Amino acid sequence: MKVDMSNQVVVITGAGGVLCGAMAKEYAKNGAKVAVLDLRLEAAQAVVDQIVAEGGIAKAYAVNCLEKESMEVARQQINKDLGKCTILVNGAGGNNPKGTTTNEYFFKEDIDDEAKVSFFDLDPNGVDFVFKINFLAIFLTTQVFAKDMVETGGNIINISSMNAYRPLTKIPAYSGAKAAVSNFTQWLAVHFAGAGIRVNAIAPGFFVTNQNRALLFNPDGTPTKRSEKILAGTPMRRFGEPEELLGTMMWLSDDSASGFVTGVVIPIDGGFSAYSGV
Repeated sequence: MKVDMSNQVVVITGAGGVLCGAMAKEYAKNGAKVAVLDLRLEAAQAVVDQIVAEGGIAKAYAVNCLEKESMEVARQQINKDLGKCTILVNGAGGNNPKGTTTNEYFFKEDIDDEAKVSFFDLDPNGVDFVFKINFLAIFLTTQVFAKDMVETGGNIINISSMNAYRPLTKIPAYSGAKAAVSNFTQWLAVHFAGAGIRVNAIAPGFFVTNQNRALLFNPDGTPTKRSEKILAGTPMRRFGEPEELLGTMMWLSDDSASGFVTGVVIPIDGGFSAYSGV
């Protein structure tokens, strides 16, 4: 999908990763100036190098999305380097083992098994961290960069998850945090409607990323039991490709194509959210 984005300045958090990195490259291919934000500057710079090599305009910024001051500094620099943000993609997030149970189901004997993490053993600090990197990061990032949009309007796209629709076993903190992201997307859409700022979200199904690769594949490349269950619940029987997120992203970014669309969360999941398992 080709869209003229030559007048857009796109800010993407978590853009050093597989999915948001692909988004950054697609915006640049369509003429946008792209600010590639990541906690790891080297990861962000690697994406920028690819964009620039293909003739695009992009700059890398090291940002901690949980520190408002860090993002304020980045915003000031982006305004100088590229201009005011017109499109914000909130892609930073992730899970943490401290918010994860060992088993899918609770068994009484798990309470006394030190080798297993039951619901009762979940670390509150770990759960809090997962909520922060998924929900609070979007809250703070939007507080900072939406200021660029209040006079002229703009576009915010949040990255939610299938977990917001159907919580996966073992990861209650991540599932709850992504549900909060979807709800917050709707809240922001209403709150900013009068300012001409559209707010929507994409809810990816299962894509292979650097964060989840070890959970989905064994060292020999064969799928794990978790992968087998995921694919069994995905009618298309495969993982998504990063490029398969881009058409929806560009449609949501194009005011001429989706100018009356705000407050929606769009699943891109190979049918996962539609499948009952029966």
